[in-house]
Amino acid sequence: MSLDALAYPDGTFAMVAMDQRESLRTMLAGHGRPDDAEAIRSFKAAVAEHLAPLASGFLIDQGYDAPPRPGWILAADALTQDRGGPVTDTHLDESIDPAAAREAGAVALKLLVIWKRDDQQTRRLEMAAEFVRRCTDAGLLSVLEPVAQPAADEHDFDLDTAILEAAEALAPVRPDLYKAQVPSRGLGDEAAIVDTCRQLTETVQGPWVVLSNGVARDDFPRAVELACRGGASGTLAGRALWTPALETADPSAVLATTCRDRLALIADIVHRHARPWQKAV
Repeated sequence: MSLDALAYPDGTFAMVAMDQRESLRTMLAGHGRPDDAEAIRSFKAAVAEHLAPLASGFLIDQGYDAPPRPGWILAADALTQDRGGPVTDTHLDESIDPAAAREAGAVALKLLVIWKRDDQQTRRLEMAAEFVRRCTDAGLLSVLEPVAQPAADEHDFDLDTAILEAAEALAPVRPDLYKAQVPSRGLGDEAAIVDTCRQLTETVQGPWVVLSNGVARDDFPRAVELACRGGASGTLAGRALWTPALETADPSAVLATTCRDRLALIADIVHRHARPWQKAV
């Protein structure tokens, strides 16, 4: 299976991430909306209904219906996360059977790896390698998502340095697609952001896309363009696309208009600026 299963015909990516779990519950509650299991199921289904038809791929977690198209990515990570807080660590979700996932229609699995300067780096590296191996054995694509965070006692954390260090450590496990944070959260000097993205391109030595967490919603289109100018092949994003729907009593109406327009804008940006994945392998 090739990345064509997750890409537009021109080899670029604008994929939707809807695998948020405790984070989504927190966001719903923060907007005064119900945050029970049915509310989460309903919101995920609405995002799939309205955004999946425009996307090149769709990421969702276990237990929810995947849209009939586009390519379906199944989250394979078990998250360590307190309510209201960020994900602080991950493990492989042993309840995920890659062969069964492929039989059900998935084309890829995704693993989030929290990368810190701590004593867990070896475990995380081994986990990433095992994840890629399981995907390969099952005939599935592997999407690896390192997210750099400061260690508990780290007071000189620099995001861009950490993004590159994570890539140096984890890209050699050779995932089919590498998912990275946007350098500088998409803020500041354009040339500097593009240059860091070019360094990331040289380090990853394969197709990579950017995520939206950490980037302000309205800054995301610019961030995607700069990343693509630096060698990214597109994006796999969630919050930057569908959070406007959390702010209304009628999420479907906003998903069908504002959020679809946001995704269409991002897709246009990647079509114009992204490096097709075939040129990255």
